[in-house]
Amino acid sequence: MHIKILLGLLFVLFFTTGCADKNKKIDESFNKPAAHWYKEIIKNVKIGSLDKADDVYASLSSEHIASPLLKEALMILARAHSENDEHMLARFYIDTYIKRYAKSTNVEYLKYLKLKSNFQALKKANRDQKLMLDTIKNANSYLKEFPTSSYNPLVHTMLTKLYLAELTLNRNIAELYKKTDKDKAAKIYEKKIASSWLKDTPIELTNQGIFSNIFD
Repeated sequence: MHIKILLGLLFVLFFTTGCADKNKKIDESFNKPAAHWYKEIIKNVKIGSLDKADDVYASLSSEHIASPLLKEALMILARAHSENDEHMLARFYIDTYIKRYAKSTNVEYLKYLKLKSNFQALKKANRDQKLMLDTIKNANSYLKEFPTSSYNPLVHTMLTKLYLAELTLNRNIAELYKKTDKDKAAKIYEKKIASSWLKDTPIELTNQGIFSNIFD
């Protein structure tokens, strides 16, 4: 009987100690100062652990919603994901920054940064026609919204490459319709090709995709 009681007490002691240690570990992952989370983000970005950096940002934003370090963290993560060709995540952080912190003094740069991220994504997207057309539309909107922007020469360069990509895609689609004897559909794209101001531009294609050499 005494042995059973003793074993029971040991089991309870072991169980409660284990739970306490587990709860302690959980508690240690919360309630940190904003500077701690910010340093963790920078550390993980430096070593290329962007998934971990994203998780740490979630802690920073949920525990310190008014911290000025959030602004810096958003831009760090936006650039890091963009450089890593993770443009959807880059746009998420840029959009979040624009919604929370954009002012008349920096919105021009932020919208350019988002446009650039969309543009860079096309190199990987290859045949993503919707993304290409949306980026053309957004680039033209940017030029109208910021006619004197210092970024406009870069936006014009993007637009030229985007129109070349559109022309290339239209040529490929027209050729495909011709091969499948869909002449009516082919003529629609031939008209688009004929109306392009770049229609006489020779474009050398590579085996890396129809957009790859255009966006290099």
